[in-house]
Amino acid sequence: MIHWLPTARFSRPVQSLHIGSILALLAVLCINPACSAADPPGNKLGIVAEKPASGRYVKTKLGYMIPYETTIPGSNVKYHMEPIPGGQGTVGSPAGEKKRHANEGPLYQTVQQPYWLGKYELRWEEYKEYMALHDIFKSFETYKLRPLTDKHQADAITAPSNLYDTSFTFVNGENPKLPAVTMSQYAAKQYTKWLTGLTGRFYRLPSEAEWEYACRAGTTTAYHFGDDPAKLGEYAWYFDNSNETTHPIGLKKPNPWGLHDMHGNVGEWTLDELFDNGYQRLAGKTVAGLESVGWPTKLYPRVVRGGSWDMDPENCRSAFRLGSHDDDWRGEDPNIPLSPWWFTSEAALGVGMRLLRPLQAPPQKDREKFWRADLKQVQEDVDFRIQEEGRGALGYVDPTLPKAIKDLRDRKSNKKK
Repeated sequence: MIHWLPTARFSRPVQSLHIGSILALLAVLCINPACSAADPPGNKLGIVAEKPASGRYVKTKLGYMIPYETTIPGSNVKYHMEPIPGGQGTVGSPAGEKKRHANEGPLYQTVQQPYWLGKYELRWEEYKEYMALHDIFKSFETYKLRPLTDKHQADAITAPSNLYDTSFTFVNGENPKLPAVTMSQYAAKQYTKWLTGLTGRFYRLPSEAEWEYACRAGTTTAYHFGDDPAKLGEYAWYFDNSNETTHPIGLKKPNPWGLHDMHGNVGEWTLDELFDNGYQRLAGKTVAGLESVGWPTKLYPRVVRGGSWDMDPENCRSAFRLGSHDDDWRGEDPNIPLSPWWFTSEAALGVGMRLLRPLQAPPQKDREKFWRADLKQVQEDVDFRIQEEGRGALGYVDPTLPKAIKDLRDRKSNKKK
């Protein structure tokens, strides 16, 4: 059951918290005078001082969090974020839930600070802005622009290699509003670092506890709309109604917190490893924020949430956990080493991502763990593909990048004249 914060505005009444949960919640919210704002002064997108007259909002010590729509710098592409209230909720499914899997338990309690989550799954029109960096970074090298010096290493990202076989990744089409699919977890994390560098706002993937907390939106049923799978078609694209393909985002009803496609369409990457014994390490505990994350220690399985267009109703439930399988999902990749950015086999056509922005960003020194290649094997594959094969590219990202890209294009245009 979700216990609402008195700082969040919703139609349900505030319910009592156990004192231990209150203390944990205050700690994770950092409610004390020493707390700093999530972003530098002047960069408060999504925060207003006055209570909004209408629409969704979440009251916090830093102001009122509101939904926001903004543009990826240097493009015309917009993305949308919804505020998620802090509070306490259950992660996992109870033993009596129909067609549950053993790895959905034992149950534990999560205590979350407020954050924003993408209103929609990340679309191709967003992800292609990141994909375009491969050729841009290569051109920077050719024209000796924006050299990657030691000074810029902290802001460096890898751009994914150009697709070996576009017919696979785009088998369901390239409609800009379709969810982007087949990216690896590493590539998804690099996307969030890229967007952070461009905007100055900290973005990352959600933990699976954050994902489930937002999906449930205060509910304890199998789906955020109840227990009856017969109603799933109102909220999700899944095997019975998808015609074996993804669909443009936002065509189905949202959950109570304004999030679309949390069930079905595509599964969404989280930060966590999927352990063989489920949540045994957290059983019966109340865990604050990111303390619940099972930081990966091996290449797979890692947790994908939400189910997909190719799954039955029981695998689109709020608690369902899909484990990645890199060997199978890269089975059609002819390259050695296999691509660290892309999957090439059918299951990955139902794997995408969704953005999270915390109300209070972590210190700069702690951010890289949300973005980097977390295994030596992954980093070695990245290095080999870039340095030895020339696939993939490396460059740095900060708010000056859009101007540098424009200058590059102007230089190319002038050269042709």
